[in-house]
This record gives sequence, C-alpha cells and structure tokens, in this order.
Amino acid sequence: MNKKTKKEVKKGVITTSEEVLHKIVHPIRVEFHIKDVLQVILGASILAIPVGYTEETWHLGEILPLPNVIGFLLLSILFISAFTYYHYYQTTISKHWSEFVKRVILTYLSAFIIVAILLTLIQRSPWTTDLLLAFKRTVIVTFPASMSGAIADVIK
Repeated sequence: MNKKTKKEVKKGVITTSEEVLHKIVHPIRVEFHIKDVLQVILGASILAIPVGYTEETWHLGEILPLPNVIGFLLLSILFISAFTYYHYYQTTISKHWSEFVKRVILTYLSAFIIVAILLTLIQRSPWTTDLLLAFKRTVIVTFPASMSGAIADVIK
C-alpha cells in the first residue's frame, strides 16, 4: 500500500488507519449486557443514597401531586434517552432502535428498583400501607439516581 494514503483493505472495504484506530479505541457498544446493568446499579446507588436519605425528598413525595411526579418520571426517561442517544446511537439509531429502547428502559428500571430497595430498607417507602406515597418517593429519588446510573454505564 502507498505510505501516503495509509489505507488498509479489509473484507473489500478500504479504511484509513485513523478510522481503524478510532474503531479500536471507541468501539460501538449498542448491546446492553449484564455488565452494563451492574454499572447502572452502582451508578444509581451513588446518588440514591444521599438523596434518598434526605427528609426533603420524603416530604416532596407527600406534597407533590401525582401529575408532577409523573413529570419527573418522564423527564428522567427523556434525559436518559438523550444521553444514551448521543453517547451510543447517534449514527446507528435506525439499525439499533430496539437496543436503544431496551437500554433506556432497563437503565430507568434498574435505578428505580435500587431506590425502592433503599427507601424500603430505611422505612421511607410504605409499599404495603401507602402504595402511592411509596411510588412518589421512589420516582423523586430515581430522578437523579437514574442519570448517575446512565453516566456510570459509559465507563468501560
């Protein structure tokens, strides 16, 4: 090959050495594996613990109406979707739409479950006596926890 162009031929496709290096250093990770779920769980825990231990979030769960709490839930999913899209799927969303949706939903659900467990352990989510209050408190704390979970998923 010509030294000037520094191109490699692989399976009939001509690529520059810079493109090859970029693919090695920054591979496209569209699949959502167990390792990714564990990273989301740990990342969600980073913010779930301090936020879940504050009395302000418990009080917000009591006073905020359900539509506002649903707004937090939707905003969380929107932020996770935007972050995930721009980090993983910006150029391949049409090919990997189902993986994108799976990653967003599993990220939110993982964070929600971690927060629910945490709030239950500190007796601030009364699932058996006041399901609505438990749900509202969990969604409020899941808002920051889900975003830290999504960010932790980026760590390789």
